[in-house]
Amino acid sequence: MAGSVGGPRVLLRRLREVMAEPQAAQKRLDKIVVLIAANMVAEVCSVYLMRPTRELELFATEGLKPSAVHKTRLKVGEGLVGDIAAHARPLNLADAQSHPGFAYRPETGEEVYKSLMGVPILRAGRVVGVLVVQNRTKRNYTEEEVEALQTVAMVLAEVVAAGDLINLQELDEPTTTRRRPFHVKGGSFAEGIALGHAVLHEPRVHVTKLIAEDVDVELNRLEQAVYELRGSIDDMLETEDLSHAGEHREVLQAYRMFANDRGWLQRMSEAVRTGLTAEAAVERVQNDTRARLQRAADPYLRERLHDFDDLANRLLRQLTGVKLSSASGNLPNDAIVIARNMGPAELLDYDKERLRGLVFEEGAQNAHVTIVARALGIATVGRAEAILDHIDQGDAIIVDGDAGEVYVRPSQDIIDSYSEKARFRARKQAQYEAIRHEPAITVDGKKIDLYVNAGLQVDLRHLHESGAEGIGLFRTELQFMVASKLPSLKDQIELYSAVLDAAGDKPAVFRTLDIGGDKMLPYMDMAAFKEENPALGWRAIRIGLDRPALLRHQLRALLTAAAGRSLRVMFPMVAEVAEFKRARSLVDKELARLAKFGRPAPAKIEIGTMLEVPSLVWQLDTLLPLVDFVSVGSNDLLQFLFAADRGNPRVANRYDLLSPAVLGFLRSIVVKCRAQGVPITLCGEMSGKPLEAMALLGVGFRRVSMSPAAIGPVKMMTRSLDVGSLESYMEELYALPVSSLREQLNSFAKDHRVVV
Repeated sequence: MAGSVGGPRVLLRRLREVMAEPQAAQKRLDKIVVLIAANMVAEVCSVYLMRPTRELELFATEGLKPSAVHKTRLKVGEGLVGDIAAHARPLNLADAQSHPGFAYRPETGEEVYKSLMGVPILRAGRVVGVLVVQNRTKRNYTEEEVEALQTVAMVLAEVVAAGDLINLQELDEPTTTRRRPFHVKGGSFAEGIALGHAVLHEPRVHVTKLIAEDVDVELNRLEQAVYELRGSIDDMLETEDLSHAGEHREVLQAYRMFANDRGWLQRMSEAVRTGLTAEAAVERVQNDTRARLQRAADPYLRERLHDFDDLANRLLRQLTGVKLSSASGNLPNDAIVIARNMGPAELLDYDKERLRGLVFEEGAQNAHVTIVARALGIATVGRAEAILDHIDQGDAIIVDGDAGEVYVRPSQDIIDSYSEKARFRARKQAQYEAIRHEPAITVDGKKIDLYVNAGLQVDLRHLHESGAEGIGLFRTELQFMVASKLPSLKDQIELYSAVLDAAGDKPAVFRTLDIGGDKMLPYMDMAAFKEENPALGWRAIRIGLDRPALLRHQLRALLTAAAGRSLRVMFPMVAEVAEFKRARSLVDKELARLAKFGRPAPAKIEIGTMLEVPSLVWQLDTLLPLVDFVSVGSNDLLQFLFAADRGNPRVANRYDLLSPAVLGFLRSIVVKCRAQGVPITLCGEMSGKPLEAMALLGVGFRRVSMSPAAIGPVKMMTRSLDVGSLESYMEELYALPVSSLREQLNSFAKDHRVVV
């Protein structure tokens, strides 16, 4: 069978004949293992199926002792068979007994067999069994043989699905348990409170016909469906409807890149040539891609899995004619969509006027679909473990995007509590709206500038909706992250011009590319970014200075977009003054280039730096005369200060941002900048929370930049604060031997009626 296209096709044809015979399911399974063993030149072929007890029972075998059938059981995770089920991935071992996970079962007589190859039997993404072949000799099974066994496992899944061997419904929780209230704590992906009814996302199409009658016909069907899929994505990109794809052009362009991947079509075509139908080939490659990407170390690569899943699901619908009914206009007015995950284009299929919330079993805060959800203002919770096992279509559900909580079939007291919370939130929003155009001036007359953070064109409307004073941080790397290739000079100029147009006479500060670390570009050489500690590695300005053409390309776009206007640019991750001077010299070179070709330059240009590497704090006396402004990036600065990875849940919350160490450190920076007359801003998560923002004003900040949703609460706090009294009060706190000043600051807010 190895290396032979005819091998799997012959086996599939024989399997189809066996499946068509009018006989009991057990007899059919007994014949199937004999066929597989003969075709694979294996001395053993065994099928283990999952029981409701989460045990794998030996259901059929050729080669092991027949008396072990229906007696031998292994728990999920136990032995090699249990390992395959637990991780839903193949195992290929030349010497299985030397594997540390090997579990010997004497009743099977398998001690004489050395090599083992096993694959999971998957049904709708769930492991329902394991298929294993074994040989007496130490044999290395080829990659083609592993793939062939996976193809056969797909056919076996259909035999299992018939329900004659095991009842798949028994693997679900009992109905009584499923109807009880269920609560899960996930991750907060997009803020908001949503009460509504569950709509189960329907990405998967049930493939019933697996074995091809005519391979050439199936190849033509596949190629035509891919052609139509690509056309539909191009149509989405060309739409003028700004409520749909127009807002998220960059995301869809990345999506189109995957649809046009030649390797994807080639892998599906090869699967068809082994004897599968076009639909089965799509599902086969989808399973393989999912398995490979889930094992990838890079989180960005793993996230791309969901774009491929979305494409494969669309292609299956193209081949079968099955429509995505939930997204096609049948939504309730208070829809909350539940999904394992989805691609950005699938989210855009839903009517956003009816969509109140999103819940993902998986997901990540920097995934494409999450970026779009935040842009649309949809309350979103991710990493809601096992949510799909506990919910049915139409169930009442509450999504707390602020806290990352999900309540399925909530009790009346939970409903009452969240209804009041939603009403309170609405009242608060009305209060924020009432002061939207009012200045952020403290009780004692100090003007505070509240800026917003942004990164995509869709974010720009928030500048005016929030009543912010300007854009304190425009993250230019997002355009690069969601594009299918390096954005051209023209693309960059268009985006930066749009930002400056939206800002008008308000300031907009552009941060140059901050890539590397947890922000990877799909079209760059990933091998260059394999590092032991990416957060402290080759990223941001380090890449810009090592690849000056990349940075100069971006600076050229910024200077061109700002012709005749004011431009503010800052460099990220600067660790020493010499780095800033080198980066600044690239700006001067680009200005000289504009002059040489007689092109207009910005009317005014200000160059600053992010202060997020602690080493730079001890060089402020040298740095400040060279910069026009400083922006403190509290997220990175404080994780470096505490040597605590903010992405690691074990240590991310170990240190309080309101500790004397943090506030005293920030106070020393503000004092230095004030003495030199250099404007200083803080942009980071702590500036978006009223109590933390109050503390920042107390240490001397007069400019802070935050998410648009935080402007209202922080402005209300500011307008109720006597900042002079707070500064005096905090002078007594910096030397306290405590881990947090949160209690003291809360007491001050309560005593002085500061709205936090």
